[in-house]
Amino acid sequence: MTLELSPEILRLVHEAMALPGDPAQHRVVCAMSGGVDSSVAAALLKAAGYDVVGITLQLYDHGEAVRRKGACCAGQDIHDARRVAASLGIPHYVLDFESRFREAVIDDFVASYVQGATPIPCVRCNQTVKFADLLWRARDLDASALVTGHYIESRTRPDGRRELVTPADMARDQSYFLFATTQEQVDFLRFPLGRLPKSETRALAAALGLAVADKPDSQDICFVPEGRYADLILRLRPDAAEAGEIVHMDGRVLGHHTGIIHFTIGQRRGLGIAEGEPLYVVKLDAAKRRVIVGPREALKQHHITVADVNWLGDVPLSDAPQAAFAKIRSTRPPVEATVRRAGNAVTVSIAEGEYGVSPGQACVLYDGVGAGARVLGGGFISQI
Repeated sequence: MTLELSPEILRLVHEAMALPGDPAQHRVVCAMSGGVDSSVAAALLKAAGYDVVGITLQLYDHGEAVRRKGACCAGQDIHDARRVAASLGIPHYVLDFESRFREAVIDDFVASYVQGATPIPCVRCNQTVKFADLLWRARDLDASALVTGHYIESRTRPDGRRELVTPADMARDQSYFLFATTQEQVDFLRFPLGRLPKSETRALAAALGLAVADKPDSQDICFVPEGRYADLILRLRPDAAEAGEIVHMDGRVLGHHTGIIHFTIGQRRGLGIAEGEPLYVVKLDAAKRRVIVGPREALKQHHITVADVNWLGDVPLSDAPQAAFAKIRSTRPPVEATVRRAGNAVTVSIAEGEYGVSPGQACVLYDGVGAGARVLGGGFISQI
């Protein structure tokens, strides 16, 4: 396949890679999920003259994966990644990470729900598999960089280190899921799609003749068929569906449930109770198997405790408050906040408050809002 790119696209690719000298002297590993984004990333690198190696991770049961389409690293996706690599004329390897993924991501996902938290498996996957084990494999192949198709930018700071910033297409912003990327990993990672809108990525896929140009984006968590996470939890932990009470904040028992794994903080529909006012899940008490409900105003939180913090800012966190913008859900815009260290954790204070803050979710911190905002770090919400 002959790949030709416009001078403008070539410039963007080389600026995103920021590797000195002749591109042909740099081997780069591209994480290929079989989707449009990572396929275009690999194609751009090949067209720009880099020595590209594609790697796809087999993360869960291949037999079941083959029956699903549109999920990251499923059987069909492995096949698609292999086809794209072959059309580009680049070597392609499939690495079996099933046991690692099960231990680090799936087991953590199940345990979190059983404990009443709302986990983010994509963050754990990036943190423990893709940007840890895969990055190590890339270095072992003597690569100059590990490349992914994420919509986020990285840029070089005056001190030579790199920093993460939000992409040009904020509708596709994936920075929320990458807050746990360490400084060492940030320095080695590259994101050639950071300045492209999704529409242009698809147009490039078609122009380059990639077989996945019309493939739909993945919507679900890759290992949870059709988003039915409770089915997965019950299959792995049959004891997780312990019945309990649905209790109003004022102490009234309003009904019963078949397991707290069926509920999340902020949920309104599907509670199975009839009251005169709209009620929301405001807390999950795993120890007592209680789902606690209340009015929407009870969901509003002003102070959040964040654990396992990965900090990428220039000024170290201390007990003195620092100004930042906090994002507590991937679909929410960042809001003004102050951040300070409190012992082994970090306290994030939001003057205007936020609704639906749930333990297990991420709180990601930025130096601004909109495209080009720097990711300062973040952590997992532990207390509200």
